[in-house]
Amino acid sequence: MDIGSIFLILALLILTALYVGRPLYDRKSTTSRHLGSELSALLAERDRLLNAISELDFDHTLGKIPAEDYPLQRGQLVQRGAEVLRQLDEYQGISAADSTSARLETDLEAEAVNQDDDLEALIAARRRGRQEKSGGFCPHCGGPVVQSDRFCPKCGTALS
Repeated sequence: MDIGSIFLILALLILTALYVGRPLYDRKSTTSRHLGSELSALLAERDRLLNAISELDFDHTLGKIPAEDYPLQRGQLVQRGAEVLRQLDEYQGISAADSTSARLETDLEAEAVNQDDDLEALIAARRRGRQEKSGGFCPHCGGPVVQSDRFCPKCGTALS
């Protein structure tokens, strides 16, 4: 045997080993992709539960949900949220004792308070702006006029 045939046999052995070992390599990358998709699904479930609790609270405030059904439904959602947070903690390496349903409620209440504060500030600013611009009513037709108006926008009567 000459050196060329030895290299050819060695190349064929390497190719065969790579072909046979390929499923083992693919399984490791599939596992890491699977873990990533599970983490993504848990994060999406957490967001869905937060939205569901927020909507449930809002519906209860509006009176759409009976008072006797509200605590049961909210308890189920909070319990499911706590389970999802525990699973997320396991994936992220945080101890499960740090994750409780109280943390889920605190996050939700803080988010709702921030949204309410922002909305109330916008409403107050809008009302102040409208009050500053208000000039009363037209003496001829009774339509609303702004302080800067010289004529009524509805009927065209000259304003003093």
